[in-house]
Amino acid sequence: MSTILEPEQIQGSSIALPFLHLPPADVFALRAARLELLAEGHPLADYLRLIAGLCHVQHDLLQQPPSRHSLDPQRLRLCQEHGLPPLAADSLVRDEGWQPYLDALLMRYQAPAQQPVQNAIATLHNANAGQRKAWAIALLSGQFAAVPVALVPFLGAALQAAWTHWLLSIPTHDLKPGDSLSQCPACGSPAMAGVIRHRGKYNGLRYLVCSLCACEWHAVRVKCIYCELSKGLKYVSVDDDRHAVEHAPLRAEVCPNCNSYLKLLYLEDDAEAEALSADLTSLMLDMRLDIEGYQRLAPNLLLAPGGE
Repeated sequence: MSTILEPEQIQGSSIALPFLHLPPADVFALRAARLELLAEGHPLADYLRLIAGLCHVQHDLLQQPPSRHSLDPQRLRLCQEHGLPPLAADSLVRDEGWQPYLDALLMRYQAPAQQPVQNAIATLHNANAGQRKAWAIALLSGQFAAVPVALVPFLGAALQAAWTHWLLSIPTHDLKPGDSLSQCPACGSPAMAGVIRHRGKYNGLRYLVCSLCACEWHAVRVKCIYCELSKGLKYVSVDDDRHAVEHAPLRAEVCPNCNSYLKLLYLEDDAEAEALSADLTSLMLDMRLDIEGYQRLAPNLLLAPGGE
């Protein structure tokens, strides 16, 4: 069973706690395998398999990067000296370094014979660099409405592959917490979900999973990552006869103070759980919480809100 540390215990021993949990080199392959497993019998099976196919290509991009583009070492040094995210998405997205990943993804992806998918790929193929950049800036800033829904998974997958490759290519020992709990220390992007780990030095600790680069950073438990209050937090899960709420592998931490929520995966209840696939397969929970008046602030770059 995981040991739950109270906020004051964690804050008092924060120097000894591992701040980062970096993604493995096969993070995208693991996502693909999990999506393929969860797709069986799922109402969104076709969509989940499409995303699994993109994850396979992301894995290939990570193993064989399409570009020799290297990050400016002086920029990295200055960011780390000033405690800023060295892979700041809001600035790097304006450079051209990520676009070869999109070109390679579109080339390597074996698209199914479905007209909407074919059209989306053609649109991205034919778009000029400026248009692609405008869509990417909108996507990473949470302005999903400014990006055609069908383009989101392909554009998001390319951006994730680029930033994850960069993350695994730079020193991370000097990364500092962001301005808010929900901000990735590596690229400044918002968290997609949280994971409660259950092994070794990470046992019982909550790590937030970046929606862009897959970096994970420690955040104390039983505290809203948006308003940083603890009072009144409750935990809900999708109705499932197999699990009581307190043993559900995926639960939403709901905050009545700011009317927000965050999905959490409990690895002691499902050791193979993975954040992105768990998020995509639990959209019923999002629908329930939306009806109850809570807002989702955690983006998933492979799914446009309200779209499939």
